[in-house]
Amino acid sequence: GWVVVRNGSMELEGKAPDALLPGSFSPMHQGHRGLAEAAKKITGIEVGYELSVTNVDKPVLEEAEILKRLAQFEETETVVLTRAETFFKKARLFPGRTFVVGWDTAIRLVAPRYYGNDTDAMMIALAEMLAAGTTFLVAGREDQGVFKTLKDVPAPQGFGGLFKDIPEHRFREDISSTQLRAVEKD
Repeated sequence: GWVVVRNGSMELEGKAPDALLPGSFSPMHQGHRGLAEAAKKITGIEVGYELSVTNVDKPVLEEAEILKRLAQFEETETVVLTRAETFFKKARLFPGRTFVVGWDTAIRLVAPRYYGNDTDAMMIALAEMLAAGTTFLVAGREDQGVFKTLKDVPAPQGFGGLFKDIPEHRFREDISSTQLRAVEKD
């Protein structure tokens, strides 16, 4: 299941926006909001945020941490809380949705290691997402001094339709939560 947080209230399995920007939001920053705004302009649909309390690479979030992260959002912003740590699970929960992601996330979508190092499992998951009408709107990200975009994502043949590009001139924000956390620690 999921919980929709909107206008200061929580609704169990409420209507989720047609586009979702997933993240850990630790912390929420102007890059997230700028990306959501660019995606809304490109798609013409409402973009909400998705916060999974479980993550493939990190421990499960405690209640206090979830509340702290939710407190960063404006009342007018919609946040969907899930336990969907993979995009395969997110797409099953919300079929036909557009997920707004950065290049670094798009790369993981086509990496067998996120499917138990099983290329066949990855292909099946991608096929199911494609069949469900899932789309990934991909923003470029800087990686080791090079701005990487959708063209740098090695999507398997036949799966190009899963991905759409956010052109650099529509959105570029060289900021990351990881960098912001590092600055906070200093």
